[in-house]
Formats: sequence, C-alpha cells, structure tokens
Amino acid sequence: QLQLVESGGGLVQAGGSLRLSCAASGRTFSRYAMGWFRQAPGKERDFVSAISWSGGTAYYADSVKGRFTISRDNANDVKSTVYLQMNSLKPEDTAVYYCASWKDGLGPEYARFGSWGQGIQVTVSS
Repeated sequence: QLQLVESGGGLVQAGGSLRLSCAASGRTFSRYAMGWFRQAPGKERDFVSAISWSGGTAYYADSVKGRFTISRDNANDVKSTVYLQMNSLKPEDTAVYYCASWKDGLGPEYARFGSWGQGIQVTVSS
C-alpha cells in the first residue's frame, strides 16, 4: 500500500494560481497511475485529472481543461511525486483536493480500489 501526502493548498483570489503536490512512497508490486479528485461542500467527490506511470497519458475533467496541468516525477520505483498546476482559478474550484493512486493502465474509476491521501483544502475567493 502506498502512502500519499498532499501539499500546496491554500487561499487564492479568483484568476490566481496554485500548485498542488502529492508525494507517494512505499513499495508496490506494480506501477501505478496517479490523479486528483476534489470534493466541494455538500457535493460528491469528482475526478479532476490523472496521469499514467510514464507520464505519457493524462486525463482532465472538462471543467479544468486548459486551466490545470498534471505532471509527475518518478524518482524510483518506490517514490513518485505528482503535481497539479492550477491556473485561472475560479470560486467553483473551491474544494478539498485528494490525491489517489491505482494500478497503471486502468482508468480513474479504479481509484476507489487504490490509495488515497488525506486531502488538502483549496479556497478561491471571488
């Protein structure tokens, strides 16, 4: 099981930028995709973005396309960091953002079977 730790959240004005990081550590028996989900107050947790182990494939929710960019750095087979660069932030981006990992090659819907971070608050003021 991986351990995931998010950082980089906070308060920003609309139109501003934030960069989230998620450090993964621990041994697994297979390579893993990583991604971000978010949950606003009173709403369900939604997919935001995902990236394959190699970084060659990335997915985005329609609501963040063109504004958010996901990337990752694999230091080795037991340590990897995924980033979410968030630009042109809007008040509707306000949520708790969660990092997740799951078996590489599977879609983000399989994240529920993987590992999750504790979540980090992002607040965008109007």
